[in-house]
Amino acid sequence: MLQFRKRHLSEEKYEACAVFDVNGDVVPDIVSGAYWYEGPDFAKKHFICDVLAISDYHDDFSDYPMDVDGDGRLDIVTGAWWGETLRWRRNPGETGAAWETFDIDRCGSIETIRYLDIDGCGVPEIFPNTPGAPQAFYKLVRDEAGRGTGSFEKYVIGEGPSGHGLGFVDVNGDGRMDVVLSGGWLEQPADPFAGPWTFHPEFDLGSASVPVLGHDVNGDGLVDLIVGQAHDYGLHWYEQGRSADGSRTWTKHEIDMSGSQFHDLRLVDLDLDGELELVTGKRYRAHNDGDPGAFDDIGLYYYKLGGGRFEKRVIDYGPAGEASGAGIYFWVQDLSGNGYPDIVAPGKDGLYLFENLGPSEGERS
Repeated sequence: MLQFRKRHLSEEKYEACAVFDVNGDVVPDIVSGAYWYEGPDFAKKHFICDVLAISDYHDDFSDYPMDVDGDGRLDIVTGAWWGETLRWRRNPGETGAAWETFDIDRCGSIETIRYLDIDGCGVPEIFPNTPGAPQAFYKLVRDEAGRGTGSFEKYVIGEGPSGHGLGFVDVNGDGRMDVVLSGGWLEQPADPFAGPWTFHPEFDLGSASVPVLGHDVNGDGLVDLIVGQAHDYGLHWYEQGRSADGSRTWTKHEIDMSGSQFHDLRLVDLDLDGELELVTGKRYRAHNDGDPGAFDDIGLYYYKLGGGRFEKRVIDYGPAGEASGAGIYFWVQDLSGNGYPDIVAPGKDGLYLFENLGPSEGERS
């Protein structure tokens, strides 16, 4: 059983975060919403810019680091539901100076955003989950030296509304990453910029998490799906199979039905045993108080996969204000230097850091 040291970094109620070197001192910092927290102790808080607050939300469901303008400093890519706009914030390179915000595209309400280097160029493309609009991605335009220019090209790869949920999974095993949505998957063609991609409406994942994860849970050589219900109870895995005619089948299995609002998931080797663990938790007040389980206690968990058994381990659990959930975009990275990945958990319950101390003394080899 892993041991964690919990730190409450801030009362700020932003639901996304990231870790990167903001000020160029080669020490990782934590970014969340309107502030960044200076490493290595994250006690000093610095203002980034004002972020729109509306109806107990903030218009910031992603804080992804990317050098958008090619000046050698990492900027932030962001967007959220209320603003209906994909944006980036320019890192001024001066502590205390406000960050300018620039619009990339008014693409519709954004549930959250994920990132994938779809063409192997070394810079990830931006994939917003826009439930009411067709799936698209945005590629950073770079100059001849490979530096970002501050502009993006948009590629629309879906035709109907995307629905709630998004993941990157090589569903058919052809070596190309496909895009999983709540109602099926988009098959990546040989040229990912040639759209639309072929859509396969093979399942209904409900109010699916972002991301939906791909992993061969049962070791049969076929990639399965791991899905949280972002706005209901339930954490499941969908077993990929083959019918007699060779078509794909998907069999739904329960992982954990005791909690709700599993909005963000990660697969990471938390205990350094060479096997991936599933890390997730409750997004506190995901639809404010409108979702099933909204008034339940919140928590952060990891699951040992164990060939589909998914053995649950509790990192934190209890009433909001005492325990922490997982927000809409949490971050996993070793911040202490002990080799074990730590967890940065934002949310409407505040910003928390869970320092991974490794196994308890009796379990160390």
